[in-house]
Amino acid sequence: MKIKNRVTELLKIELPIIQAGMVWVSGWKLASAVSNNGGLGLIGAGSMKPDLLREHIQKCKAATNKSFGVNIPLLRGDAIELITATINSEVKIVFTSAGYPGRHIELLKKHGVAVIHVVSNVKQALKAESVGCDAIVGEGVEAGGHNGPDELTTFCLIPQLADAVKIPVIAAGGIADGRGIAAALALGAEGVQIGTRFAATIESSAHEIYKQNVIASKDTGTTLVLKKIGMARLIKNEWSKLVQKAEATGADEATLKNMLGEKRERLGIFEGNAEQGMMEAGQSSGLINEILSVEELMKNLIIQYDNTIAKLVL
Repeated sequence: MKIKNRVTELLKIELPIIQAGMVWVSGWKLASAVSNNGGLGLIGAGSMKPDLLREHIQKCKAATNKSFGVNIPLLRGDAIELITATINSEVKIVFTSAGYPGRHIELLKKHGVAVIHVVSNVKQALKAESVGCDAIVGEGVEAGGHNGPDELTTFCLIPQLADAVKIPVIAAGGIADGRGIAAALALGAEGVQIGTRFAATIESSAHEIYKQNVIASKDTGTTLVLKKIGMARLIKNEWSKLVQKAEATGADEATLKNMLGEKRERLGIFEGNAEQGMMEAGQSSGLINEILSVEELMKNLIIQYDNTIAKLVL
């Protein structure tokens, strides 16, 4: 996988592989391991307060001298505090999601931060480009966690984004092996963001029960819920069935928000409650059969990619 393009140049990485900044999963151990093995590790600030984020940034700096970044969901009430903590910690790469990047981009750019925004359709991509984002992540509905309401698949979304914008496109959603990386690059992406596959690694901070549930989840093992209040993909369990039943019988937003509560993601991903927690994971979980170290996984991704490209050339 000898690739040098706008994404590798922008992020100062050897491989165009970005580990998604997932809540309750992507701490400094995972991020530093990915960066040390040639990709870009992201600390997931979505489940952190500013003080904890600063701690993870400092530990990540101590564990790697390579590039790493922070993912910040902009809809969080303390988003500006998380951004300030990131800037003050001298992190130069920020991935933004779940909100409008234009509100904060001037501040980030003032401090020399590269800004990459997650989008789920062409309109969002054009807006991100217009306000000055350096690149975009196009995330298909195959992805775990929160998704765009249009339910566009990665296979259809990425080439449309590549045609629509001049800035680099990074593909996300449904990518868990080297075949997926090759496919994404063929569609016009210059890099990939991988979530669920990295969640099921040794360095991931997710609970062991969560990781085992990812492995046990096959092709039909995930589902979409909470379409009225912020659609999310998660592993099917008792709680997801209750939510779907409520949605099917016309539950309003207030009822669904009450069912979700405040710590449902923590309960599932970090605490390992497999039935009542929110076990966010993508459809790529059907491709994951074992828990590996990040080093093993990155080596596998490179080999799989090279083998795929070799077959295409023949």
